[in-house]
Amino acid sequence: MNFSSKLLENAVNEVSQLPGIGKRTALRLVLHLLKQPTSQSHQLATALNKLVDDIKLCKKCHNISDVEVCEICANPRRNAEIICVVEDVRDVMAIENTSQFKGLYHVLGGKISPIEGIGPQNLTIDSLIDKVKNGDVKEVIFALSSTIEGDTTNFYIFKQLEKFTVKTSTIARGIAVGDELEYADEITLGRSIVNRIPFENSL
Repeated sequence: MNFSSKLLENAVNEVSQLPGIGKRTALRLVLHLLKQPTSQSHQLATALNKLVDDIKLCKKCHNISDVEVCEICANPRRNAEIICVVEDVRDVMAIENTSQFKGLYHVLGGKISPIEGIGPQNLTIDSLIDKVKNGDVKEVIFALSSTIEGDTTNFYIFKQLEKFTVKTSTIARGIAVGDELEYADEITLGRSIVNRIPFENSL
């Protein structure tokens, strides 16, 4: 792809590094930005800069947040005795949209995947174990996608929790095997949370 401008080429190269965006799509997006009012493009740049510089991870659940403790963890109306274990912020958003879950979350930051070099030490599993160890948690719900990596992660955490007197459950398989939670419709996902089953029954 030949560029008439080095600035244009650099912008396209950066945008094309985003997931699912090739060089042609990146070029189309960059040219679109150039056609917009300068103030609008500056607003986008400012928003991205603030995102990178100011974003935090909740110190309790590891969800993306503007403050040290996210709104969900800080809400006194949430049931702190139930923790839903998810992969990332997209899953929190998907479950929250169902309005069926009133407990708290624990964001792992990924799934165990030896092929990608991701082991238990790369996730926030230790802090989840610490929460359960403190004795305040009565139930841990596994809400990872039903993939090999998701099932492996569920089982690993389950084995770590066996020594504690905590109930472990998993969302009902209204979610098709291999599907990611973020793509499930709200009714199906909501029913999967409500109709969760003991984890050992899913083995």
